[in-house]
Amino acid sequence: MSTTYAAFIKYLREEKELAQADVAAATGMSRASYVAVEKGTKELTLAEADALTKLFGITIDELLRTEAPNLAKYTHMMLAFLRAAKSDKVALKKTKLAQLLYLADFSWYYHHKKSMSGVTYRHTDFGPLADVYFRLLEEMESGGVVNIKQIYRDDYHMYEIEETRTSAKKPLSELNKKELTHIQTIWTTWQEASTAEIVTFTSEQAPYQHSVPGEIISYDAILGTESYNLY
Repeated sequence: MSTTYAAFIKYLREEKELAQADVAAATGMSRASYVAVEKGTKELTLAEADALTKLFGITIDELLRTEAPNLAKYTHMMLAFLRAAKSDKVALKKTKLAQLLYLADFSWYYHHKKSMSGVTYRHTDFGPLADVYFRLLEEMESGGVVNIKQIYRDDYHMYEIEETRTSAKKPLSELNKKELTHIQTIWTTWQEASTAEIVTFTSEQAPYQHSVPGEIISYDAILGTESYNLY
């Protein structure tokens, strides 16, 4: 027996930085039972599934249908945007990159009924944001993949990201030609927009509007719109 949601549950737990014992206690399971759930050798009871969805802020449908994301692919999506920005001699800021990734994933889902990366995005005050985004950026910086520079402007500061020379020599093997073209199209369309302008756009779309603060944004919500023209 192997459950389809085991890897997704583990992913959600790690993003919340919870120990297995923490989740077990919060959902009324023994640690051994919860470990078996993550291994895919134990099916959840309805009560356990309900407790998990409340803990992670997702629906039962999302729990049963969502697979663990492809983080390697998501990382290559980030690098593809950084390379596009460098090609146009544009300094890409951390918050803008986060929004561009959302646009790429959700517009890809609209056209192909599948997310490019499988990453989950959450409703925040700063627009839709991937749960893994900041953690992956920190790992990429510490691993010598990107450089992050803090820029000060009078009463505020921002962060600019660029790929390191060593990383830039490596192929983006997780992305096929069609996916790379899609990312380039998103970049070409939105490169001159400010982060605030992109957040205003994404916040007015159905996926964000149909979710509440802190909740995971459903990809399926984009399918009910008449159009999702990002180009």
